[in-house]
Amino acid sequence: MSDETYAGDLTPKQTWEMLAENPDAVLIDVRTEAEYAWVGTPDLSSLGKDALNVPWKMFPDMALNPDFVDHVSGAAPGKDTPLMFMCRSGVRSLQAAEAMTKAGFTKCYNLAGGFEGKHDDNGHRGTVNGWKVDGLPWRQG
Repeated sequence: MSDETYAGDLTPKQTWEMLAENPDAVLIDVRTEAEYAWVGTPDLSSLGKDALNVPWKMFPDMALNPDFVDHVSGAAPGKDTPLMFMCRSGVRSLQAAEAMTKAGFTKCYNLAGGFEGKHDDNGHRGTVNGWKVDGLPWRQG
């Protein structure tokens, strides 16, 4: 194994392309249930897929999910399955990609910018980068 802690960062559009081109590729949304219920989730239905929702941290105390690696491992066809991790802005998803790489998975990617992206100059998300800003399909509720 190399010194790299995960396979690298992908933009939301690169993530969409990988999901479309590789039938085994999996998008794992690591946000809390409260986040994806309130803010929305990626809509992969046109690809015949669903995002897998496995929180990296548990609401409300934000403790690490002790079952995270087991849940994701159970959803991946193999250790070479492309796994793309997404959170709100790309921080927790990076940690999740590193954890799954450490668990022996070889193609763990961080979705840079996440679902909502980083803050703009006014402290708001959803205007700079991320899944929603890139115009990719999503649903709410």
